[in-house]
Amino acid sequence: MVPNSPGKGSIGKMLTLNNIYKRYGDITAAAGVSLALRRGEIFGLLGPNGAGKTTTVHLSVGLLQPDEGSVSIEGLGSPALPSVRARIGVAPQAVSLYEMLSGEENLAFFGRMYGLSGRQLPMRIDLALKFVGLTDRRRHAVRSYSGGMKRRLNLAAAILHDPELILLDEPTVGVDPQSRNSIFESILDLQKQGRTIVYTTHYMEEAERLCDRVGIMDHGKMLALDTVPGLLATHGGKPTLIVKTNGQEVRLETEDPLAELNRLAGLGPIEQFSVERANLEQVFLKLTGRTLRD
Repeated sequence: MVPNSPGKGSIGKMLTLNNIYKRYGDITAAAGVSLALRRGEIFGLLGPNGAGKTTTVHLSVGLLQPDEGSVSIEGLGSPALPSVRARIGVAPQAVSLYEMLSGEENLAFFGRMYGLSGRQLPMRIDLALKFVGLTDRRRHAVRSYSGGMKRRLNLAAAILHDPELILLDEPTVGVDPQSRNSIFESILDLQKQGRTIVYTTHYMEEAERLCDRVGIMDHGKMLALDTVPGLLATHGGKPTLIVKTNGQEVRLETEDPLAELNRLAGLGPIEQFSVERANLEQVFLKLTGRTLRD
Protein backbone atom coordinates (compact mmCIF):
# COMPACT_ATOMS: atom_id res chain seq x y z
CA MET A 1 0.00 0.00 0.00
CA VAL A 2 2.83 2.37 0.85
CA PRO A 3 5.88 2.01 -1.43
CA ASN A 4 9.39 2.59 -0.17
CA SER A 5 8.33 2.70 3.47
CA PRO A 6 10.71 1.71 6.28
CA GLY A 7 10.37 -1.89 7.37
CA LYS A 8 10.19 -3.75 10.63
CA GLY A 9 13.79 -2.96 11.45
CA SER A 10 13.07 0.75 11.92
CA ILE A 11 14.13 2.20 15.27
CA GLY A 12 12.64 4.75 17.61
CA LYS A 13 9.37 5.17 19.46
CA MET A 14 6.01 5.78 17.85
CA LEU A 15 3.60 6.04 20.80
CA THR A 16 4.49 6.83 24.40
CA LEU A 17 2.16 6.64 27.39
CA ASN A 18 3.83 8.04 30.49
CA ASN A 19 2.23 7.07 33.83
CA ILE A 20 -1.31 7.85 32.71
CA TYR A 21 -4.36 7.86 34.96
CA LYS A 22 -7.99 8.11 33.92
CA ARG A 23 -10.83 8.04 36.44
CA TYR A 24 -14.60 7.87 36.13
CA GLY A 25 -15.88 8.71 39.59
CA ASP A 26 -14.76 5.92 41.90
CA ILE A 27 -13.52 3.77 38.98
CA THR A 28 -9.91 4.07 37.84
CA ALA A 29 -9.85 2.84 34.25
CA ALA A 30 -6.14 3.57 33.75
CA ALA A 31 -3.90 3.41 36.81
CA GLY A 32 -0.35 4.48 36.09
CA VAL A 33 -0.08 2.88 32.66
CA SER A 34 3.28 3.41 30.98
CA LEU A 35 4.06 2.10 27.53
CA ALA A 36 6.46 2.88 24.70
CA LEU A 37 5.58 1.41 21.30
CA ARG A 38 8.49 0.84 18.99
CA ARG A 39 8.20 2.03 15.44
CA GLY A 40 7.22 -0.84 13.15
CA GLU A 41 6.04 -3.29 15.82
CA ILE A 42 2.70 -5.00 16.30
CA PHE A 43 1.72 -4.58 19.94
CA GLY A 44 -1.03 -6.76 21.37
CA LEU A 45 -3.20 -5.39 24.17
CA LEU A 46 -5.05 -8.11 26.11
CA GLY A 47 -7.38 -7.99 29.08
CA PRO A 48 -10.78 -9.15 30.33
CA ASN A 49 -13.88 -6.98 30.05
CA GLY A 50 -13.45 -3.83 32.12
CA ALA A 51 -9.66 -4.16 32.24
CA GLY A 52 -9.03 -0.68 30.82
CA LYS A 53 -8.11 -1.61 27.24
CA THR A 54 -10.69 0.63 25.56
CA THR A 55 -9.79 3.57 27.79
CA THR A 56 -6.11 3.07 26.95
CA VAL A 57 -6.90 2.98 23.23
CA HIS A 58 -9.07 6.13 23.50
CA LEU A 59 -6.27 7.91 25.35
CA SER A 60 -3.80 6.80 22.68
CA VAL A 61 -5.83 8.34 19.84
CA GLY A 62 -6.79 11.55 21.65
CA LEU A 63 -10.47 10.75 22.20
CA LEU A 64 -9.83 11.06 25.94
CA GLN A 65 -7.40 13.21 27.90
CA PRO A 66 -5.56 11.66 30.87
CA ASP A 67 -6.22 13.02 34.36
CA GLU A 68 -2.53 12.57 35.06
CA GLY A 69 0.44 11.67 32.90
CA SER A 70 0.96 12.27 29.19
CA VAL A 71 0.47 10.67 25.79
CA SER A 72 2.60 11.59 22.78
CA ILE A 73 3.00 10.45 19.21
CA GLU A 74 6.61 10.23 18.08
CA GLY A 75 7.53 13.13 20.32
CA LEU A 76 5.24 15.53 18.45
CA GLY A 77 2.79 15.96 21.30
CA SER A 78 -0.66 14.87 22.33
CA PRO A 79 -2.85 12.96 19.84
CA ALA A 80 -5.62 15.38 20.84
CA LEU A 81 -3.97 17.84 18.44
CA PRO A 82 -5.48 17.55 14.93
CA SER A 83 -2.05 17.64 13.26
CA VAL A 84 -0.90 14.70 15.40
CA ARG A 85 -4.17 12.77 15.16
CA ALA A 86 -3.88 12.91 11.36
CA ARG A 87 -1.06 10.38 11.67
CA ILE A 88 -3.33 7.81 13.32
CA GLY A 89 -5.74 5.30 11.80
CA VAL A 90 -8.43 3.56 13.86
CA ALA A 91 -10.58 0.53 13.05
CA PRO A 92 -13.09 0.33 15.93
CA GLN A 93 -14.66 -2.91 17.11
CA ALA A 94 -18.12 -1.62 16.16
CA VAL A 95 -17.96 -1.49 12.36
CA SER A 96 -18.32 2.18 11.41
CA LEU A 97 -19.76 2.08 7.89
CA TYR A 98 -22.82 3.43 6.11
CA GLU A 99 -24.85 0.43 5.00
CA MET A 100 -26.74 2.24 2.23
CA LEU A 101 -23.56 3.50 0.58
CA SER A 102 -21.22 1.42 -1.55
CA GLY A 103 -17.76 0.49 -0.36
CA GLU A 104 -16.27 3.12 -2.65
CA GLU A 105 -18.69 5.80 -1.42
CA ASN A 106 -17.88 4.99 2.20
CA LEU A 107 -14.17 5.43 1.55
CA ALA A 108 -14.79 8.64 -0.39
CA PHE A 109 -16.66 10.06 2.61
CA PHE A 110 -13.97 9.05 5.11
CA GLY A 111 -11.25 10.24 2.75
CA ARG A 112 -12.73 13.72 2.65
CA MET A 113 -12.95 13.68 6.44
CA TYR A 114 -9.21 12.97 6.45
CA GLY A 115 -8.62 15.91 4.12
CA LEU A 116 -8.00 13.92 0.95
CA SER A 117 -9.15 15.56 -2.27
CA GLY A 118 -8.45 15.92 -5.98
CA ARG A 119 -6.66 13.07 -7.70
CA GLN A 120 -5.24 11.89 -4.39
CA LEU A 121 -8.64 10.72 -3.11
CA PRO A 122 -9.52 8.20 -5.87
CA MET A 123 -5.90 6.99 -5.89
CA ARG A 124 -6.05 6.26 -2.17
CA ILE A 125 -9.45 4.58 -2.52
CA ASP A 126 -8.12 2.33 -5.28
CA LEU A 127 -5.09 1.37 -3.18
CA ALA A 128 -7.14 0.70 -0.04
CA LEU A 129 -9.73 -1.45 -1.85
CA LYS A 130 -7.01 -3.45 -3.58
CA PHE A 131 -5.17 -3.87 -0.28
CA VAL A 132 -8.18 -5.51 1.42
CA GLY A 133 -9.32 -7.44 -1.66
CA LEU A 134 -12.59 -5.58 -2.30
CA THR A 135 -11.97 -3.97 -5.68
CA ASP A 136 -14.60 -6.13 -7.39
CA ARG A 137 -17.24 -5.16 -4.79
CA ARG A 138 -16.44 -1.45 -4.69
CA ARG A 139 -19.78 -0.34 -6.16
CA HIS A 140 -21.95 -2.73 -4.14
CA ALA A 141 -23.91 -1.41 -1.15
CA VAL A 142 -22.26 -2.30 2.15
CA ARG A 143 -25.54 -3.85 3.34
CA SER A 144 -24.87 -6.66 0.84
CA TYR A 145 -21.40 -7.37 2.30
CA SER A 146 -20.65 -10.35 4.50
CA GLY A 147 -19.35 -9.77 8.02
CA GLY A 148 -15.80 -10.45 6.87
CA MET A 149 -16.08 -8.00 3.99
CA LYS A 150 -17.34 -5.28 6.32
CA ARG A 151 -14.38 -5.88 8.62
CA ARG A 152 -12.01 -5.59 5.68
CA LEU A 153 -13.66 -2.36 4.53
CA ASN A 154 -13.41 -1.09 8.11
CA LEU A 155 -9.66 -1.72 7.88
CA ALA A 156 -9.51 0.02 4.50
CA ALA A 157 -11.11 3.12 6.04
CA ALA A 158 -8.51 3.09 8.83
CA ILE A 159 -5.53 3.07 6.46
CA LEU A 160 -7.00 5.26 3.72
CA HIS A 161 -4.99 8.37 4.71
CA ASP A 162 -1.73 6.40 5.02
CA PRO A 163 -1.29 6.72 8.81
CA GLU A 164 1.90 5.76 10.60
CA LEU A 165 0.13 4.45 13.72
CA ILE A 166 -2.87 2.12 13.35
CA LEU A 167 -5.11 0.94 16.20
CA LEU A 168 -7.20 -2.15 15.52
CA ASP A 169 -9.84 -2.98 18.13
CA GLU A 170 -10.99 -6.62 17.86
CA PRO A 171 -10.66 -6.57 14.04
CA THR A 172 -11.68 -10.21 13.49
CA VAL A 173 -14.80 -10.47 15.64
CA GLY A 174 -17.48 -12.51 13.89
CA VAL A 175 -15.62 -13.21 10.65
CA ASP A 176 -15.07 -16.45 8.77
CA PRO A 177 -11.66 -18.18 8.68
CA GLN A 178 -10.88 -16.94 5.15
CA SER A 179 -11.57 -13.31 6.06
CA ARG A 180 -9.62 -13.68 9.31
CA ASN A 181 -6.61 -15.00 7.43
CA SER A 182 -6.91 -12.16 4.88
CA ILE A 183 -6.95 -9.60 7.71
CA PHE A 184 -3.88 -11.24 9.26
CA GLU A 185 -2.00 -11.00 5.96
CA SER A 186 -3.00 -7.35 5.57
CA ILE A 187 -1.77 -6.52 9.07
CA LEU A 188 1.57 -8.21 8.46
CA ASP A 189 1.87 -6.34 5.14
CA LEU A 190 1.29 -3.05 6.98
CA GLN A 191 4.06 -3.95 9.39
CA LYS A 192 6.42 -4.67 6.48
CA GLN A 193 5.65 -1.16 5.24
CA GLY A 194 6.88 0.21 8.57
CA ARG A 195 3.54 0.89 10.20
CA THR A 196 3.13 0.59 13.96
CA ILE A 197 0.04 -1.33 15.05
CA VAL A 198 -1.84 -1.65 18.34
CA TYR A 199 -3.97 -4.79 18.26
CA THR A 200 -6.59 -5.52 20.90
CA THR A 201 -8.11 -8.98 20.90
CA HIS A 202 -9.67 -11.68 23.06
CA TYR A 203 -8.20 -14.38 20.81
CA MET A 204 -4.93 -15.53 22.34
CA GLU A 205 -3.86 -17.41 19.22
CA GLU A 206 -4.06 -14.17 17.23
CA ALA A 207 -1.75 -12.41 19.67
CA GLU A 208 0.68 -15.33 19.56
CA ARG A 209 0.67 -15.31 15.76
CA LEU A 210 0.88 -11.59 15.08
CA CYS A 211 2.33 -9.62 17.96
CA ASP A 212 5.96 -8.76 18.61
CA ARG A 213 5.10 -7.84 22.20
CA VAL A 214 1.99 -8.28 24.32
CA GLY A 215 0.68 -6.26 27.26
CA ILE A 216 -1.84 -7.84 29.65
CA MET A 217 -4.08 -5.38 31.51
CA ASP A 218 -6.55 -5.70 34.37
CA HIS A 219 -8.15 -3.21 36.75
CA GLY A 220 -6.54 -0.36 34.82
CA LYS A 221 -3.00 -1.64 35.36
CA MET A 222 -0.46 -3.19 33.02
CA LEU A 223 0.19 -6.52 34.74
CA ALA A 224 2.81 -7.82 32.32
CA LEU A 225 4.48 -6.68 29.10
CA ASP A 226 6.91 -8.75 27.07
CA THR A 227 7.27 -10.92 24.00
CA VAL A 228 5.10 -14.04 24.03
CA PRO A 229 8.13 -16.29 24.78
CA GLY A 230 9.12 -13.86 27.54
CA LEU A 231 5.65 -13.98 29.10
CA LEU A 232 5.62 -17.77 28.94
CA ALA A 233 9.06 -17.99 30.54
CA THR A 234 8.19 -15.57 33.35
CA HIS A 235 4.60 -16.54 34.11
CA GLY A 236 3.96 -19.90 32.46
CA GLY A 237 5.51 -22.21 35.04
CA LYS A 238 7.36 -25.45 34.40
CA PRO A 239 6.43 -27.92 31.63
CA THR A 240 4.30 -30.87 32.74
CA LEU A 241 5.42 -34.39 31.81
CA ILE A 242 2.51 -36.80 31.47
CA VAL A 243 3.51 -40.46 31.57
CA LYS A 244 1.37 -43.59 31.46
CA THR A 245 3.09 -46.51 33.10
CA ASN A 246 1.68 -49.74 34.54
CA GLY A 247 -1.78 -48.58 33.53
CA GLN A 248 -1.54 -45.38 35.59
CA GLU A 249 -1.04 -41.77 34.56
CA VAL A 250 1.64 -39.72 36.28
CA ARG A 251 1.88 -35.93 35.91
CA LEU A 252 5.11 -34.19 36.92
CA GLU A 253 6.16 -30.55 36.65
CA THR A 254 9.80 -30.43 35.63
CA GLU A 255 12.34 -28.10 34.06
CA ASP A 256 13.83 -31.04 32.13
CA PRO A 257 11.10 -33.39 30.80
CA LEU A 258 13.59 -35.56 28.90
CA ALA A 259 15.74 -36.22 31.95
CA GLU A 260 12.65 -37.02 34.04
CA LEU A 261 11.34 -39.33 31.32
CA ASN A 262 14.66 -41.21 31.25
CA ARG A 263 14.52 -41.54 35.03
CA LEU A 264 11.01 -42.98 34.93
CA ALA A 265 11.94 -45.32 32.09
CA GLY A 266 14.55 -46.83 34.36
CA LEU A 267 11.84 -47.69 36.89
CA GLY A 268 9.51 -49.50 34.52
CA PRO A 269 8.04 -49.63 31.01
CA ILE A 270 6.65 -46.38 29.57
CA GLU A 271 3.39 -47.02 27.73
CA GLN A 272 2.73 -43.46 26.61
CA PHE A 273 4.00 -39.95 27.33
CA SER A 274 3.47 -36.32 26.36
CA VAL A 275 4.64 -32.87 27.48
CA GLU A 276 2.31 -29.94 28.20
CA ARG A 277 3.80 -26.47 28.00
CA ALA A 278 2.16 -23.21 29.01
CA ASN A 279 0.45 -21.12 26.36
CA LEU A 280 -0.60 -17.47 26.34
CA GLU A 281 -4.15 -18.28 27.44
CA GLN A 282 -2.86 -20.00 30.58
CA VAL A 283 -0.64 -17.01 31.35
CA PHE A 284 -3.59 -14.67 30.79
CA LEU A 285 -5.81 -16.63 33.19
CA LYS A 286 -3.03 -16.86 35.76
CA LEU A 287 -2.60 -13.08 35.77
CA THR A 288 -6.25 -12.00 35.48
CA GLY A 289 -8.05 -14.87 37.21
CA ARG A 290 -10.86 -17.13 36.06
CA THR A 291 -13.81 -15.12 37.39
CA LEU A 292 -16.40 -14.33 34.72
CA ARG A 293 -16.54 -10.68 33.60
CA ASP A 294 -19.64 -9.03 32.13
